Amino acid sequence: MITLTHRPMAISLLLFLVAPAARAQGIEDPAAIDREVGAFTGQPIGAPGGAARPVDRRLRLAACSSPLALSWRGDAHASILVECPDVGGWHVFVATAAPGTARQSATAPVIERGQSVTVALTGEGFSVSQPAEALESGAVGAWIRVRTQAKADPVQAQVVRPGLVEVSVE
Repeated sequence: MITLTHRPMAISLLLFLVAPAARAQGIEDPAAIDREVGAFTGQPIGAPGGAARPVDRRLRLAACSSPLALSWRGDAHASILVECPDVGGWHVFVATAAPGTARQSATAPVIERGQSVTVALTGEGFSVSQPAEALESGAVGAWIRVRTQAKADPVQAQVVRPGLVEVSVE
């Protein structure tokens, strides 16, 4: 019998038992990928430098018999490449939370009016992006108007980093 005084051990035991069950079904556990990313970055989900969001639980990735390979994608550390090195394996990109924003001044504009930017529409487990024009200048964290086409209505988007604004769909 497991008592409350052994709760951390019980949780570890539960994780140990659940992961093989998912693998027996032939599906990689998304929570295991989250743990690997957290260990790789040294940051929890949502913390600067860590994963921006948990891996989408709807993903049905083939179970990987080899340890996952993780690496930074690009010099800015804006995302992490997670790969299953098995033959015919898979790979996913995990966005990091606020990459590089700690080095930027909170009040200095990183996007200027008229600048070409990328607007990303993001939700739980997905991100779609397209080019746009900034109709206002803005610093990291500021909300600015952007337009995706010459005659399109402007939309409000939050400045994430130089050249990137985001519209979240919750």
